[in-house]
Amino acid sequence: MQWYEEVIQTLLIGVTNGAIISLVALGYTLVYGIIELINFAHGDVFMIGTMVSLTILTWLPPLLGARQAFQLPPLQIAGLLVLCLFASTAVCALLNVVIERVAYRRLRNAPRLAPLISAIGVSFILVNVGLVWKGASQVNFPNLLPPVDILHDVFGVDTLVQFRLKDLFVLLLAVPLMIALQMFVQRTRLGKAMRATAQDRQAASMMGIDINLTIALTFLLGGALAGSAGLIYGLYNNSAWFFQGFRAGLYAFTAAVMGGIGNIRGAFIGGMLIGIIAAISDRIIDPKWTEAVVFGLLVLILIFKPRGLLGEETTERA
Repeated sequence: MQWYEEVIQTLLIGVTNGAIISLVALGYTLVYGIIELINFAHGDVFMIGTMVSLTILTWLPPLLGARQAFQLPPLQIAGLLVLCLFASTAVCALLNVVIERVAYRRLRNAPRLAPLISAIGVSFILVNVGLVWKGASQVNFPNLLPPVDILHDVFGVDTLVQFRLKDLFVLLLAVPLMIALQMFVQRTRLGKAMRATAQDRQAASMMGIDINLTIALTFLLGGALAGSAGLIYGLYNNSAWFFQGFRAGLYAFTAAVMGGIGNIRGAFIGGMLIGIIAAISDRIIDPKWTEAVVFGLLVLILIFKPRGLLGEETTERA
């Protein structure tokens, strides 16, 4: 492989992984932008999304006359994926709303340490749910996307660079979801309510905005994005693990801080940057050093840009 092919391949891997990280990071940045809470349980909600999809892909194929999901006809596989996307998104969205209602709402005016500890406690609960659900070992996630190389098999390009169908699937699903979220927040009435609540909660309440409903909507959207990211992660990596939310959540939170906590575009850019930097580190240095490189980059950025690359967007208090 020529050097430029290695560069292109590394960037493709980085962008694909970065898209998944960005989806999870958006949940962190949405919640922090509204109520200034680091929802440490968010990474584990993402894990639950993977487990929901895996359960559907394990239970339904026998009912459709196949032992494994990949043995189904292509049209049924496509329908199964749509069902998994809907189910994982809905379950994680509702789960996030329940978490907000039970664990965070009563602590909204408490000292900041109280909801932080509550978030860590919810994280431990979800980790143990995943442990009981699928066991302590990594389990295989069905590989339902054909091993097609877009550049070679479709366009006939003579190159060693691989751009697989699963890479295209990740980008075609993750990027539109992030664009749709940005448009929702900027152009819809509920999105304006979210931005008003983030700017000044008390003034927004005086203007007739239902603060509890707006915050619940924020958790709903964050959970939906985490659920979709859980399905994408499983299909891309072909594995699921009860502890996968810790590493993904750590990277996603880092992406949110790197881009500017509370900033949607910043979370997207931070996720992409982390994905690319991690891919470069894996290929050039060593995977063992990747986390050190990523967090070293975070420290370096925060030294020169303490509010993140695009600036922090949080509640303004009088």
